[in-house]
Amino acid sequence: MNILVTGATGYIGIRLIPFLINEGHTVICVVRDKLRADKSYAEEKNVIVVEADFLKSATLENIPKKIDVAYYLIHSMSNSSKDFESLEETCAINFKNYLEKTQVEQVIYLSGITNEDKLSKHLRSRKNVEQILASPHYNLTIFKAGIIVGSGSSSFEIIRDLVEKLPFMIAPKWLNTKTQPIAVRDVLGFLHKAVGKRELYNKSFDVFGPEILTYKEMLLQFSKVRGLKRYILTVPLMTPKLSSYWLYFVTSTSYKLATALVDSMGVQIIGKPSAINKILEIHPLTYKEAVELAFEKTEQNGIISSWKDSMVSSGRLRDNLYKYINVPKFGCFKDYKERPVSNVDLTLNKIWSIGGKNGWYYGTILWRIRGYIDKLFGGIGLRRGRTSPTDLDAGDALDFWRVIFADKKQQKLLLYAEMRLPGEAWLEFKIENKTLKQTATFRPRGLWGRLYWYAVLPFHGFIFTGMINKLVKVDAQKTTLTAENMSNM
Repeated sequence: MNILVTGATGYIGIRLIPFLINEGHTVICVVRDKLRADKSYAEEKNVIVVEADFLKSATLENIPKKIDVAYYLIHSMSNSSKDFESLEETCAINFKNYLEKTQVEQVIYLSGITNEDKLSKHLRSRKNVEQILASPHYNLTIFKAGIIVGSGSSSFEIIRDLVEKLPFMIAPKWLNTKTQPIAVRDVLGFLHKAVGKRELYNKSFDVFGPEILTYKEMLLQFSKVRGLKRYILTVPLMTPKLSSYWLYFVTSTSYKLATALVDSMGVQIIGKPSAINKILEIHPLTYKEAVELAFEKTEQNGIISSWKDSMVSSGRLRDNLYKYINVPKFGCFKDYKERPVSNVDLTLNKIWSIGGKNGWYYGTILWRIRGYIDKLFGGIGLRRGRTSPTDLDAGDALDFWRVIFADKKQQKLLLYAEMRLPGEAWLEFKIENKTLKQTATFRPRGLWGRLYWYAVLPFHGFIFTGMINKLVKVDAQKTTLTAENMSNM
């Protein structure tokens, strides 16, 4: 079958595609930016990457019309637009209008459980999209999921932040809201097993785990899996705004996503039973089993996708990565340094492991302080970290940077700053002729941008000098570690 996957670079899309490939389907991945497409797809004969934006109907003509099944996985929890619901509606209408011109037989949509009378704006939008996608030209299958638990998922990472950082929590009352979490493995099972199942045509199914838990119970079960003793006191005094700030400062989430989550967490998410588990032969994991599985993936560095790498988690970067790949030359301040490299492989591995838990090799405490300042001004700070400790691809989140270009063969890594700045900033590492060239570029915006550059210039002097010296330094312990890392890749 020819299967169209929208949201192909999103948390679910990235994980779903390998299932479809393994089953012998030809997969058409629709992305807004080809740089975001997984590099491994370039070697897959059964994968076609198409660039299109569902907000711009004219771009959809790039999509082939020979389609048997289509997945609609387009949605966001952190879109900052006031017209959030109308934007999602536009995407759904454009998708439907184009699909009706094709030979598609089945459309599969992953939505959210919407059984309550009072819904958050994001759940209202999901429900609206369900109604829009219905069409006499194809058969619609809807799966409505609860909280999705898996390595790299927003709920998993936020709960981990709370549990591992706070021995005692004074928490908002919405922690008593009931929900039915579901493992990402089970969600993927429902999605890929539904292909071509005629008994699922033009039907909607709630999919959920076997337990009804409050968010407080989820936190406590999570702490048991981690072997931690945690105490939680819920109070009725926290307003939604205070709750959002609480999540924002304690966890790695952005303030916009925190606001969306608080809005949704006040709504009870309980699914309606159906025969879907029996039809597709899926036996959903318990919450504890889902968390244990997620940690297995994390410890093996096997996180396939993360909510942090989604472009909607971006603090500032909204357009195509192509726009930022050419670093400007005029009207910019630059800090350029170069050093001879005696061990290219070692230096490249250090560059590809920068940030996250590894830190920035020199002056890491100053990087952390800059992250705290960024948080205070509504930025994303350093807590976002990185998905993999050793691998980087275009589009990945890296602390308060976004990876714009990453190619070890070309020996080049380019980062774009998503911190709060009065301007734009790039950080480039490039090895040429056994010389590491490290360039920090800042394009100021107005007078404040220029004042900012001169204010931080003294710190750049030793931070960037120390960092490049560490990147090219060779010692026996690091060489051994690098050899082991390379043998495991």
